[in-house]
Amino acid sequence: MQGIRSFLRHIDYLLLLVPLLLGMLSVIMIDSITQGDASYPKQMIIQIAAFSIGLIAMIVAIAVDSAIFERFYLVFYALSILIQLTVFIPGLGLVRYGSRAWINLLGITTMQPSEIVKITFVIALAAYLSRRRDTLHTLKGFAGAFAFALPIIGLVAYIDMGAGIIMGFVFVGMVFAAGLKGGLFLRLGGVFILLIPVVYRFMRPHQKERFEAFLHPDNTKIEATYQVTQSKVAIGSGGLYGKGLGKGTIKESGFLPVQESDFIYSVICEELGFLGGVTVICLYAVMLLRVWRIIANAREVFSALIAAGFLCMFGFQIFENIGMTMGVMPITGITLPFLSAGGSSVVVNMIAIGLILGIGVRSRTRTYKYIRTAPGP
Repeated sequence: MQGIRSFLRHIDYLLLLVPLLLGMLSVIMIDSITQGDASYPKQMIIQIAAFSIGLIAMIVAIAVDSAIFERFYLVFYALSILIQLTVFIPGLGLVRYGSRAWINLLGITTMQPSEIVKITFVIALAAYLSRRRDTLHTLKGFAGAFAFALPIIGLVAYIDMGAGIIMGFVFVGMVFAAGLKGGLFLRLGGVFILLIPVVYRFMRPHQKERFEAFLHPDNTKIEATYQVTQSKVAIGSGGLYGKGLGKGTIKESGFLPVQESDFIYSVICEELGFLGGVTVICLYAVMLLRVWRIIANAREVFSALIAAGFLCMFGFQIFENIGMTMGVMPITGITLPFLSAGGSSVVVNMIAIGLILGIGVRSRTRTYKYIRTAPGP
């Protein structure tokens, strides 16, 4: 009993509260968006069910010491590949929004395997980096880490470019946290920039269109440009206080695409105004700062790298999604954590928060100094 009380006393309740508040806002906004649709109230019920399942999964994740995963990291690595390959199984994989990135769950709902891979990939990569962090300051050490991560990132990117970009950003953030030197990081970044034209040639037509829309925001002939324009109109029309729930005119007109998922932030700004949009950003800022605090006080390298991976995952998704609604980032189909409709995304995000909270509970009072301190010249 004393152990349970001590465990509960050390939980970061502020970090626990933010996803719950965002979850409540998500259900409210999905209810507002889907009212009058043929799918109402199915999407709202799915979102509530996802948060209920996610809450249970989060509690389990808090209770499990993430350190035990390190010895099984090759299992998580294999699962990262096998789970993603399920989209190619006939009758199971589904094509939506131009990508074969979903699987059918008994005809009841759908799921994106790439969401689960986010968890398994972070765990596998954290174990690899924690065992080899003494060599990450060298080109050979980085090349080894890159070769380890590339099969998973490449497979995910081939199936779902948005998820692949997230994985790539997570990889860079985790390698940098584990000890990659700034000079080498900048040189490798320059090589990546030079490779962008090569990557562009392998993009699918709809992905190229989104990239072109970002480069040419005034070209109204590009469909993606039209989507971003409508998003910016919705955000600007909300004013300071918004038009009120269910009263968004841009939303109701149907001009704004994928309102309950990719562009839910636009609807929030139109119906709840500038104050609503800023409140959402502040909640995310609090969440990210609390995760950073847990990373700084983690008791071991492996656990800290897991939390760092999820910090990069959440941070990039938040920046990319909100940025694309304002036209400062290209459209990628990346959802907004805890707000966008999507059962698999919600459950995985809740598991990630649970693992982070568990790491925080098991942290020691003394800060363990290891982030960015790998030996080397």
